[in-house]
Amino acid sequence: MDGWNKLQSSFGSINLGASASKIAKGFNSSVQATRERLGTVAPEEITELPQGKSWQYKDLEARVDALREAHVALLKITTVFENETYDYPVQINESITEFSTTIGAGITNFAATNLKGTNLPAPAPVVLPAQQHKTLPHALGRASMTAHSAISRTTAGAEDKLGKALGLYAEGWEKIASARVQHDTTVRSGFLHPWQQTLTTSINVALKARQAVRVSRLELDAAKQSLKNASPAKQEQARLEVENAEDDLVQKTEVAITLMKTVLENPEPIKNLNELAKAQLMYFSTAAESLSGLQGEIEELSVAAEGEYRKSRDH
Repeated sequence: MDGWNKLQSSFGSINLGASASKIAKGFNSSVQATRERLGTVAPEEITELPQGKSWQYKDLEARVDALREAHVALLKITTVFENETYDYPVQINESITEFSTTIGAGITNFAATNLKGTNLPAPAPVVLPAQQHKTLPHALGRASMTAHSAISRTTAGAEDKLGKALGLYAEGWEKIASARVQHDTTVRSGFLHPWQQTLTTSINVALKARQAVRVSRLELDAAKQSLKNASPAKQEQARLEVENAEDDLVQKTEVAITLMKTVLENPEPIKNLNELAKAQLMYFSTAAESLSGLQGEIEELSVAAEGEYRKSRDH
C-alpha cells in the first residue's frame, strides 16, 4: 500500500501544463456541444452573442453565408472559362489523335537523331503542325475554310457563290474566334481569379473567425457548468476560468465582427462581376458585328443564286 500511495502522490504532483488544460477545455467543449445538440441544455444556459445598435451577430453570419453561397454558385459555372474547350466537345477526339501524332513524331525524331552515323537507315525528322485552339468559333472557322477550299479546287478559278459564301463565313468566324480568346483571358483575370480569391481568403477567414467564436462560447458555457457543479474547494478556480473564458469570447467576437463587416463591405465582388459582364459584352458585340456583316453579304449571294436558279428553270 505504501508503494501505491507514493505512486498516487507522484501522479498528483505532476503539472501537465497548458497542453493538459487545452485538452480538458476541448473535452468539455465537446461535451457541451453534444448536450446542446441533444437538447439537454436549457436555452437560458446558452450564452447569447453580443448585439450592436445597428447590427446583430446572427445577421452578420447570415449575410456572410449568403455572400459565400453567391460566390460558390457562380464559380460552379464560370470555372469552365479555365479551359478553352468548354463549348467544343469534339476536342476530345482531336486531342487523342494529336497525342498519337505527337508520340509517333517523338519516336521518329528520336530515331532520326540517334541513328545518324550508324549502318541503320535514319528517318527524316518530322515537324509537328502548330497547335490549334480548340473552341467552337475556331472549329467553325476551320471547317468553313476547309469547305471553301474543297469547292474552290473544283471550280478552276470561276466564281462559285457557295464557295465565296463559305469563305466569308470562315473569315467572320476567325474574327469571332480571336474575340473569344480575348474574352476568356479577360474573364479569367478580371473575374474568375479574384472571385475565387475572395472566397478562399477573406470569406474563409471570416468563417474561421466565426468558428473560433463558437468554440470560445462552448468553452465559456462548459466553464459555467463546471462552476455550477464545483465543490467549495474548487469554486474560486472555476470562477476564474469563467472570467477568462468570458474575456476570450469578447475578444474573439470583436475579431469576427470586424472580419465579417470587412467582407460584406468589400466592393471587389461587384467590380469583378462588372468585369465579367463587360468582357461578355465585348465578345458578343464583336460576334454580332461580324455575323451581321457576313450575313448581309451571304444573303446577297443567296438572292443572286436563287434568281439564277429560277431563271434557268424558266428556260
